[in-house]
Amino acid sequence: MNTTPAPLLITSGEPAGIGPELCGLVSAQALHTQLNRTLVILGDAELLDQRSHAIGVSANWQRIDSLEELARFPQPGLYVWHHPLCVPCTTGRPTPANAPYVLGLLDSACDACLSGSAAAMVTAPIQKSAISPHWPGFMGHTEYLAARCGQNEVVMMLAGGGLKVALATTHLPLHAVPAAITVDGLRTTLEIVLTALQRHWGCTKPTVLVTGLNPHAGESGDLGREEIEVIRPVIDALVAQGHDVRGPYPADTLFQPKYLQEADAVLAMYHDQGLPVLKFASFGEGVNISLGLPIIRTSVDHGTALDLAGTRHINSGSMVEAITLAHTMSLKAQQVHS
Repeated sequence: MNTTPAPLLITSGEPAGIGPELCGLVSAQALHTQLNRTLVILGDAELLDQRSHAIGVSANWQRIDSLEELARFPQPGLYVWHHPLCVPCTTGRPTPANAPYVLGLLDSACDACLSGSAAAMVTAPIQKSAISPHWPGFMGHTEYLAARCGQNEVVMMLAGGGLKVALATTHLPLHAVPAAITVDGLRTTLEIVLTALQRHWGCTKPTVLVTGLNPHAGESGDLGREEIEVIRPVIDALVAQGHDVRGPYPADTLFQPKYLQEADAVLAMYHDQGLPVLKFASFGEGVNISLGLPIIRTSVDHGTALDLAGTRHINSGSMVEAITLAHTMSLKAQQVHS
């Protein structure tokens, strides 16, 4: 029986951004050796070599053209699964002509995870503006992978700085947030978060703190009724089922040690309510996690940084943390299923 863990896949993201450099830095740190795990980077092999060399990194990886080739290499290693660019890439200048390339990396990684050929996927940042002309309405990794997996309900969580913050809504204009927070949707979100904390972090009975939507959590209805009509009833229903879900708390006072020391995660109502606190706490080493998918997917917590592409002024901390967390989550999931 083969007990070697399935590989972790790393998509190199927007080729004009810092994704290729991040992959080179992963090679320089020999992360595959530290984790004792095979890592496979998906991208154009020549591009990755060129951009790594430009920042002074001699990438120590082997090129493969399919995952099946890994059967020849029983020991943990670092590989580049070659996917050719659609058109030549100019550093710092994305083009929609390479959108099929970027999406092809995601498709290959996602399908390998779904088939069991890979244990998890880690994504470097992508440029939405370069993909939207090719894929109208494209919103980002989370929504794209959810559609690829046939999953309607997914949750974005960021982890870092000792915090885990999940979001009830993601990339919406602020005026659309209240209508998007419904009893059914919020309950599903919390159920996904609770299940993920058990499955991937080993929390026997997770504690989740929930923010209100309005200032002062609505102040008994004077500043809004979403807490009374939507958020509180969902919390009460889950508590009645034996879950430890608390709130709603005013978001401006929730993020302090006396509350957080008892919590496994926080659920914030919208993107900029919860993530500024986490990103301040994690100092560039946060990890974006897609919960509710049938696969494990983590990502960096930053964008393509086009102005830094091709330079040495790049911090790989978030990528390293994303790979390490994907490794840990996949081992925990394997224990749960065994």
